Amino acid sequence: MVFLIFLPPKDFRDETLRMVRLFFDRWKVPYKITSYSKGECIGRHGETVRPDINTGMVSAQDYDGIVLVDGLGVDAYKLYDFRPLLDLMMQFDGAKKYIAAIDNAVKIVARANIIKGRAISTPSDEEAKRLVVLFHGVPTENDIEFADNIVTIRSSAEVERGMDAMLTRIGVK
Repeated sequence: MVFLIFLPPKDFRDETLRMVRLFFDRWKVPYKITSYSKGECIGRHGETVRPDINTGMVSAQDYDGIVLVDGLGVDAYKLYDFRPLLDLMMQFDGAKKYIAAIDNAVKIVARANIIKGRAISTPSDEEAKRLVVLFHGVPTENDIEFADNIVTIRSSAEVERGMDAMLTRIGVK
């Protein structure tokens, strides 16, 4: 089992990335960091990470899932409008691979048009709520939602519980 962790090129939420890595490392789940950046990704609080693979080179067939890290960079780069990323989400969903979206990264799965009829834990961000409704998802205020292969986590404060629940559900721990 190998996962991807997708980061915006800048202003990803450092604490979210640390928590996701902590859980993958603790349960010995191999992962690779991916982004569209050609250089280092820089977190909101200054953490720098060099991606293992450019997201443009990723095939959903090579991975068991992807975690979309939140942060201001999701909005600054309008990643929810970036067609290659949306197409990649469609590939992961079509192959029934896991997609975990945290906080404002929920906008990416909504815009990929893969949430129809699925319960989506929607962050307090009004644009995220609008997109979930627009793309026929079922918005909830639950902290964590599982809808088939899509896991949504309402806020970065819930990443620990969300990762624990996701790894339990997929049988890793």
